Amino acid sequence: MERLQKVLAHAGVASRRQAEKLIMSGHIKVNGAVVTELGTKVGVHDKILVDNVPITTETPVYMLLYKPRGVISTAHDEKKRRTVVDLIEDVPQRIYPVGRLDYDTSGLLLLTNDGELANRLTHPRYEVEKVYVARVTGIPSNDAMRQLRQGITVDDDHYAPAKSKVLSADKKKQTAIVQLTIHEGRNHQVKKMLEAVGYPVEKLKREQYGFLTLKGLQPGESRHLKPEELKELKRLTGLTK
Repeated sequence: MERLQKVLAHAGVASRRQAEKLIMSGHIKVNGAVVTELGTKVGVHDKILVDNVPITTETPVYMLLYKPRGVISTAHDEKKRRTVVDLIEDVPQRIYPVGRLDYDTSGLLLLTNDGELANRLTHPRYEVEKVYVARVTGIPSNDAMRQLRQGITVDDDHYAPAKSKVLSADKKKQTAIVQLTIHEGRNHQVKKMLEAVGYPVEKLKREQYGFLTLKGLQPGESRHLKPEELKELKRLTGLTK
């Protein structure tokens, strides 16, 4: 017997956190009855429906996308805006983004139907590093960079220490290019951290996720992960040794 949300995640319905939301909001039926309890366990013979559609075990898919600005990091958007899933062609399985990038943020985004891997990649426990490059207003001081490396608190939220450095500065325009490496993935985190030390973000890009980079891709392009890349991701998140 397995927890219902875990079964839904493995079936590619959604990440485990998203599956929990589906359960609590009444979208899931087990053997004809709506289930809203997160502790529910199911077996191989139970019939599970998502919005009255039976789940099936899909072939795992692992994609790397160079997300352009102006695209929503979700599988579906109620406002009918373009989503990252719309950019993936010739993939019949239901895939969804691992974490998110803001609408106006570009860069590396993973998409999959492997709920267990997605859950681990987004969990701060596994400390998978993410490298961002930002253009900021102003030229950051050494003290500001030191604050980021020590960790900061913004509106009662504490952000873990980040690796930070100024890559270049334009004294005439009073802007700078800053690199920030974090292992958390909280909402608007990079923007909030840089603004908290006095340097608002004008433009933001995620250049690296763990060991993965955007090499060979243009904005809007995607590719399947290589077997050795998938193996390393699973090793980083404790799914394999």
